[in-house]
Amino acid sequence: MSDALPLGRRGSLRGPVGGARGGPAERAGGSVRDRGPRADRGEAARGRTPARQKASALNRERHQADYAILVIVVALTAVGILMVYSSSAMKAYLATDDTLAIVGPQIGWAALGMVALTALMRVDYRYLRFISVPVYLFAIVLLVLVFIPGLNVVVGGSARWLKIGPLPALHPAEIAKLAMVIYLAHWFAKRGTRIKGLWSGTIPFFVILAPIVALVFKEPDLGTTMVIALTGVTMFFLAGGRLLHLVAIGIAGLVALIAVGLEGYQMTRIRSWLDPWSDPLGTGFHTIQGLLALGLGGILGAGLGESRLAGGLFLPNASNDYIFAIIGEEFGLIGAGIVILLFIGLAYSGIRVSLAAPDTFGALLAAGITAWLCIQAFINIGVVVALIPVTGITLPFISAGGSSLTISLAAVGILLSISRETVERGTWNDAAADRRGRDGRAYLPGSRRGAIPARSTERA
Repeated sequence: MSDALPLGRRGSLRGPVGGARGGPAERAGGSVRDRGPRADRGEAARGRTPARQKASALNRERHQADYAILVIVVALTAVGILMVYSSSAMKAYLATDDTLAIVGPQIGWAALGMVALTALMRVDYRYLRFISVPVYLFAIVLLVLVFIPGLNVVVGGSARWLKIGPLPALHPAEIAKLAMVIYLAHWFAKRGTRIKGLWSGTIPFFVILAPIVALVFKEPDLGTTMVIALTGVTMFFLAGGRLLHLVAIGIAGLVALIAVGLEGYQMTRIRSWLDPWSDPLGTGFHTIQGLLALGLGGILGAGLGESRLAGGLFLPNASNDYIFAIIGEEFGLIGAGIVILLFIGLAYSGIRVSLAAPDTFGALLAAGITAWLCIQAFINIGVVVALIPVTGITLPFISAGGSSLTISLAAVGILLSISRETVERGTWNDAAADRRGRDGRAYLPGSRRGAIPARSTERA
């Protein structure tokens, strides 16, 4: 089934452009029917859209959202609440005499995130283009405020949290991720093919990305810096950036990293990652305990709440950074594998939405959100299984953390809004700078798209 309604059904819904017979389309050059079927067949043979089809669908269709994404995200959020309780109940009871001290706020943030998801899913995502610049600037202001004593909250030697008055503590870097994705999608779509140029594309992109990356790195938060940088570079490549320029950006980033230098504890983490057993009770403790938890889980796991490391008594940050280790211990290889498969399903569905988006802004926005969430999940899981050095970064939808959970769910709401859209050829956004594919789909340079499964055409 095609994404668009059949021609016969469209005619019964709209008629010609202008809303009624005798509208602008007919006054401009006579009735569309005057062209006759032969003209339509001639245009179809030459690969062009017949005028009758162009005149019949000025307004876009809106369909049901991609419920595969919704089911995956709800499942991951439910697993997260369950595992946050399992991994934190004992620790919270010993500290505050309340087993719900950590999971309680997590449930509240999840509810707020679901409200944001539902609202953004029903809003046309194109309105985000109007606020893309203010949101980007607002995110930078929040990142700057983190360095002001009295407003920031220092945790583990890093000033990552912002506390203003009676408001709950926020992690500005989470807001910066979404703000950056929205603004880059808008900027890339507006820039068009000029993104291939060095001075018209690569240099301005670097100027846009550098402030957020530098401020987050300065907190310091190396894990989030990696997520933001990799997400931005992924969007730049999909927008048509040259591979040579990408290599140059990578080299420039590496030179900047060497020039600025890493914090002492960051270098220690890299050395302990290479050989965690050199200091099993010190710098290598996190890595070893995470691997031990995964090993104790075996194939089927010890069962919910039966973790020997439950509550973070022996595994620091068990409810956030290392929650995947608890999942592996309590549910084994099968449970951990299901979580990974859910993220793979989210990646596939997000890519499918991006390729089927009605315009380049929507395509790049969907690709950016998908890349951000999946890259962050890969880094978190990679840390637990010792593929990469230890970084303090959450597992999306699962780890404890209100800012991360709420912003991630809001981003999924935008992704679902994009999935509700489908556009026929000849509509208002079928412009050369925005939709260059001959199949009428959004243009993503370098992508090799095959047939995309049809989506439901029911009215939302």
